Amino acid sequence: MKLKTLALAATVAVIGAVAPAAAESIKIGVTPGPHAQILEAVKELAAPKGLEIEILEFSDYVVPNEALNAGDLDANSFQHKPYLDNQIADRGYDIVDVGFTVNFPIGIYSEKVDSFDEVPDGGTVAIPNDPTNGGRVLLLLQDNGYLTLADDVGTTPSIADIVENPKNLRIVEIDAAQLPRSLPDVDAAGINTNYAEEAGLDPVNDPILRESPKGPYVNLIAVKTEDQDEAWVQTLVETYQSDKIRDFIEETFNGSVLASW
Repeated sequence: MKLKTLALAATVAVIGAVAPAAAESIKIGVTPGPHAQILEAVKELAAPKGLEIEILEFSDYVVPNEALNAGDLDANSFQHKPYLDNQIADRGYDIVDVGFTVNFPIGIYSEKVDSFDEVPDGGTVAIPNDPTNGGRVLLLLQDNGYLTLADDVGTTPSIADIVENPKNLRIVEIDAAQLPRSLPDVDAAGINTNYAEEAGLDPVNDPILRESPKGPYVNLIAVKTEDQDEAWVQTLVETYQSDKIRDFIEETFNGSVLASW
């Protein structure tokens, strides 16, 4: 009996010494504003599922993919698919999209006019200096009859693709994060929603032109190709694409950010 008691005590001690399984911990890169706000909500919902998320904010669109490709991040959530495809083609990144997130219809804003028709002949229009977002603004101008672009330009036209410019617009390229600051110096500027909101602009009511929400520019979560089948990726995507996060987006952003899954 004494031996059985000692054996039982030893077994209990061993079981008690086994630590619970550690939570999976990942780092996700985002840009400031809505992407960061949404990920904070995702972080809270993912924690009880054993997924701990550290959110790192980046002020531009280039570094998050560089950091992910280098292994300094486990995932990022800030870009749409045309931009990711362009970055992979240009830089050879070994990363892949694993789930859609939200759409931010880009807008053209002005402090000088109330409609784009009022932009003067020869007026200056600032656009993002990255190919995909700059191209979005050019396509928006074409869709509204202010420019004509060459055929077959796809989703990434450039200034060189302008074939007709009836208002003789002067198109200037500026870093996307700096575009809100350019408004006093230009007649109009195409500004991504996250930077517009960060600058206190209303992406629903303030633009003098606004992109259709049904375009190809749905944002996504990206990971390294080698990680795409990891369990934490499925947990992350399922948590993001949940009804609770959809409700959070609708209640927080009032139509300026649209859930796209």
